[in-house]
Amino acid sequence: MAKHEIAGLPRNYHLVHEAFDGHNPGLARDLGALGQRPTQHALDQLGLKHRLASHCGLAEEKLQSEGVALLAKLSEHVGLGILHKQTFAHALETISRSIREDETRGIGELIAELDFLAAAAADLLKTETELALKLKNGLQQIEAANRAAEAAKAMMMKDGLTGLPNRLAFMKRLDGLLEDSAAPAAALIVVDIDDFRSINQQFGQDAGNRLLKHMAAIFRKTIKKNDFVARIDGDAFAFIFRDVTVEDAHVIAERLHAAIENNLVFAAESGSHSGGLGLSIGIALSPTAASPMQLLANAEKALHVARANPRQPIAVYPAAVGRAAGRQVA
Repeated sequence: MAKHEIAGLPRNYHLVHEAFDGHNPGLARDLGALGQRPTQHALDQLGLKHRLASHCGLAEEKLQSEGVALLAKLSEHVGLGILHKQTFAHALETISRSIREDETRGIGELIAELDFLAAAAADLLKTETELALKLKNGLQQIEAANRAAEAAKAMMMKDGLTGLPNRLAFMKRLDGLLEDSAAPAAALIVVDIDDFRSINQQFGQDAGNRLLKHMAAIFRKTIKKNDFVARIDGDAFAFIFRDVTVEDAHVIAERLHAAIENNLVFAAESGSHSGGLGLSIGIALSPTAASPMQLLANAEKALHVARANPRQPIAVYPAAVGRAAGRQVA
């Protein structure tokens, strides 16, 4: 990036990564077409064109700016329409007063004034028709901008690789989980791939990405419609299940583990490695936490215990954490 004088902004890092990780050849071509020293404006336009999540904030700013400009233009048109009406009303009042006050006016003068009013009325009707059309088009543009803004928000909540909700969407869902203290218990389950870094190092990032996408598809099929799954980190997924007991949550975790174990065998193209994929799973229930962040921390503590004991890849907070601490003391 420094070689091409691209500023070290988070959205620029994301754009360059998306362009050259092999998953967006169109973006790579467009970026290459910008030349050796692309301007920030050109980079931002490219990010908006390809709807990168890192540029969604820019998209909303652009839509808001365009909306304000459009409303200002419509306001100007409405003002001109009002001015035309006021001018016509003034002319009508002037001619009416003239007719009342000067009874000696000839028929020719009256006809001329009526012709003037007719022409003014025609101009007013034309202006009103144009204004109605401009208002209609303006409203359509505002509606289109609103749809684009909603699409930008939706994209900001979506993981670009797997299509699952991302960490931002997960945190939003987690925040709402503990709002109702009277709500039934909910379970947060965090799933992590064992030693995913070595998979990337040995077989390449493309193989790792294919693995993540396949996992996401399996997870979608394994959970129910009202359940929630998100990719919250490179190789970590989080699930939220409402109205469940700790026993229910453990059964669900076993089902998730089995779904990957039975449906996903990781094999390198060279055939040098083939076998089941190792997973670690941490579980925490909402009654164990006073805040969303504490609930996530509890689940991650359980996940840490599960990682440390491959023979028991599913751990529940606080029981498993307590047992692990006891073993360390012993």
